[in-house]
Amino acid sequence: MITPNLSWILLSPLLGLGLICLVPSYKTSLIRRISSIAVLLSFILSVWVYAVYDPVRSGFQFVQNVPWVIPFGISYHLGVDGINSLLLLLLGAASFAAVLVSASVKERVKEYYILLLITIAGTYGAFLSLDIFFFYSFHEVAAVPVFLMIAIWGSKRREFASMNLTLFLVAGASIALLGLLALYLAAGLGTFDLIQIQQHLAAHPLPIETQYWIFPIIVVGFGITLTLWPFYTWAPSGYAEAPTAISMLHAGVLKKMGAYAIIRFAIQLMPQAAHTWMPTIAGLAIINIVYCGLVALAQRDLKYLLGYSSCSHMGYILLGLACFNTIGLNGVVYLMFAHGIMSALAFALTGFVADQTEARNLDELGGLLKCMPFIGTCFMMAALASAGVPGFANFIAEILVLLGAWDQYRWLTVFAVFGLVITAIYMLKAIRLGFQGPLNPKFASLSDAHTLVEKLPYVLLLALLILVGCLPSIILTHIGSSTKTIVESMR
Repeated sequence: MITPNLSWILLSPLLGLGLICLVPSYKTSLIRRISSIAVLLSFILSVWVYAVYDPVRSGFQFVQNVPWVIPFGISYHLGVDGINSLLLLLLGAASFAAVLVSASVKERVKEYYILLLITIAGTYGAFLSLDIFFFYSFHEVAAVPVFLMIAIWGSKRREFASMNLTLFLVAGASIALLGLLALYLAAGLGTFDLIQIQQHLAAHPLPIETQYWIFPIIVVGFGITLTLWPFYTWAPSGYAEAPTAISMLHAGVLKKMGAYAIIRFAIQLMPQAAHTWMPTIAGLAIINIVYCGLVALAQRDLKYLLGYSSCSHMGYILLGLACFNTIGLNGVVYLMFAHGIMSALAFALTGFVADQTEARNLDELGGLLKCMPFIGTCFMMAALASAGVPGFANFIAEILVLLGAWDQYRWLTVFAVFGLVITAIYMLKAIRLGFQGPLNPKFASLSDAHTLVEKLPYVLLLALLILVGCLPSIILTHIGSSTKTIVESMR
């Protein structure tokens, strides 16, 4: 059997970027076509990796390791296990959909797709890297274009949103860098190789005192990306004012890098400190769930509602991380995928509505199902998925997190269940005010998504939500050995 080459997943968007640089700016159709093909190729390769990955074997597979800066122990080291192979699939689907919905961009098209492909390539690199130096570098490569894209192609308050997002994420990245460098020095191996550090610390754990101060630095640094309360305030405005593709990728995928980093670099490498600090994180997670959910309930702007909703749902991921059991961690990884697909779909649909109506306020909308039956139906299904209705992937993920949390955080779990009720209320409000009731006369002539290309991104994301929701074994069998290994290392 042919073994997948992980480098091609990373290189495909970069090759597309290089070709776009050679294309004149006025050939926008060719630029869009090159971008779509480059991202589609990465998506297909991600599906291939996911399909041929052997969940029975423990450890990382399809590994590539090329020494780079030998004196500092830095190497180009790629590999996948059950967790990041699923995140590659999430990124592949979300990025392909994001490129397709970007057809609405009319200004500075060439620069737009160059920055978008840099973001996608950087995110692939972060998920694939088994070297801490390269992970952090790709993490920053993915984040930098986001600031520019919001500032250039964002909506009315784009300058504020871009600067707010920049300040918070730069602060988070700086804190995370401090924690990672401290971990590198404390391990004392002279290498950034994650596998070597894991193996060494499994046999020779860091002193408990050292773990206690490094662990919260890494969690807070990457927690800012994950919108850990109270460091979430950059996200709603950032998502609301960003162009549609960036809202999809950042809310759906990039913030999951924060959870992924916490699993890899904090919980797995410093388990004793995790047992001390994560109960506090569980308490903050409930504030994420309930407080951000109530703020979402008060929103009239549809994109702000989705932005606060996304911050609320990150609380379930944080709660699952604090469970220290397999069922909770399975729920976390499952929810990272489910929420990522759902968020990408919801922001894509909202972007379509905003482009057509030039309005996002629920008081101005109404009755859009009459003129946009396809888009309206897809939005209703995305809202039901967000509310945790059975049949969608979010339901399985949230149930697993709640079951995992029940034994250790019984009262917190009750509040987490209340958060699902809040979600259902504001999502039903969005459906009622935005898509049902009388149609605003000025929207009577609006067009729905008609062609296959227009419908494809929404159909793809919705199909994944339903497929994984009805067949959870597709994910649970895949991630089982990886999550079990992590939980065993925490005992």
